[in-house]
Amino acid sequence: MTSQSISLELSPREVTGKKVKQLRREGMLPVHLYGPGIEVQPLQCATTSVVEVLVKAGGNTAVTITVQGSQGSHLAFAREIQWGPRRDDILHVDFLAVDASRPVSAQVPITLIGDSPGARAAGGTVMQQLRDLSVEALPLEVPRELELDLANLTDPDGVLRAGDIAIPSGVTLLTDPEDVVVRIEVLRAVEAEVFGEADGAEAASEDEGDQEAE
Repeated sequence: MTSQSISLELSPREVTGKKVKQLRREGMLPVHLYGPGIEVQPLQCATTSVVEVLVKAGGNTAVTITVQGSQGSHLAFAREIQWGPRRDDILHVDFLAVDASRPVSAQVPITLIGDSPGARAAGGTVMQQLRDLSVEALPLEVPRELELDLANLTDPDGVLRAGDIAIPSGVTLLTDPEDVVVRIEVLRAVEAEVFGEADGAEAASEDEGDQEAE
């Protein structure tokens, strides 16, 4: 799924330094916007608005930013997010402005879909070793996620690699295609049970053979 731009309006910020604590208590969040040809300036926005945008955009969806009192808009990505001691306490966000006509690199999360026939047959569990892929694309063409179908994991000893994931047109995979994304892990108890049954069947077969020979 290709990402779509989300809008966010910022306003100039006069409060700096230690005084920003009071700003946060008033429900406002200090923000910076930077990038090629942009003079970094202190900005602010309602914390609830920024959080809403971050939830929708994550780190790989472009945000269209406007600044009160300034003309035009900027296409940007959330790059630096500072958190307080509590993980849900956001302190500061930096947005990186980009050129819509130039490719950018991004980390795109991998979403697993379907069930693995190999894991089901072996009584195992699918273990995900790689959770996102590095890609390059135009800002508005960066996928929000990339899907990997576990139905293709049919061999209990097999793996699915980065190269097995379908990459949309216009997007370049930067991650090594040979990197393992998922594999099947079979618990020792299950392995022992499976092998025990196999050994028992083999022993029974040998006993039958001995009886026939007599």
